[in-house]
Amino acid sequence: MSKHITVSLDKRGVSCVAKLLDDVAPRTCAAVWDALPLSAPVFHGKYARNEIYTLLPGFATDPGKENTTVTPIPGDLCWFSFDSDDLGNPAYGYENTTGTGTTGAIVDLAVFYGRNNLLINGDQGWVPGNVFGAITENLDEFAAACQDLWMGGARGETLSFSRL
Repeated sequence: MSKHITVSLDKRGVSCVAKLLDDVAPRTCAAVWDALPLSAPVFHGKYARNEIYTLLPGFATDPGKENTTVTPIPGDLCWFSFDSDDLGNPAYGYENTTGTGTTGAIVDLAVFYGRNNLLINGDQGWVPGNVFGAITENLDEFAAACQDLWMGGARGETLSFSRL
């Protein structure tokens, strides 16, 4: 039976439903599912275009690469693994050196809400992500809220993931 989660922008009061892709990303799906609920400040993508994401202290063993992409499509949920040194460049604009306030492993859970995304970073090159979920309900309203986040600002907003 398929597992589904709710993805929410809490302050904006908008949510969508996503199906976990256990068949193609079982390790990543298990890591996320077992850690739910998760919630942290949201950021809007600087390089990838139509992306929002949250940075969390490592909460699971890194699942490794599975079902990776560098060209996510609208509705994709992706997992990225970093360490604090990867995100310590002040050019990223985080208010502390890691984005999470911790050192060590960092999990980036991202939601892609529009087309023409490309996962390349000026400091690191290609940054493939594990596609572990696909939005199945309310993508249009969620995408409008993501665009509002881009234009109106992310400060004070949280991105939350929970079991449905």
